[in-house]
Amino acid sequence: MILLTRLNGPAFALNPDLVERADETPDTVITLVDGTKYLVEESLAEFVALLRRYRAELLADAEVLISSGAQRPADPGRVVRLAPRER
Repeated sequence: MILLTRLNGPAFALNPDLVERADETPDTVITLVDGTKYLVEESLAEFVALLRRYRAELLADAEVLISSGAQRPADPGRVVRLAPRER
């Protein structure tokens, strides 16, 4: 979730996976995939930076989990890549 500030005051957390687009008209308007619109204080550039930071942190956290050898519970529907055979 990313934290944003509504133009009229209160802060809220937004799930960035639901963002369809953002426009600066001149205020920043965020449109979600379901058509919901939010008018926020952050500029378009600030909003994009927040999205990029959020996604980068997700990737960094995933890398830490993989590097630490943390195991997820077995999922029968999950595709598992096997090591290539030696030739």
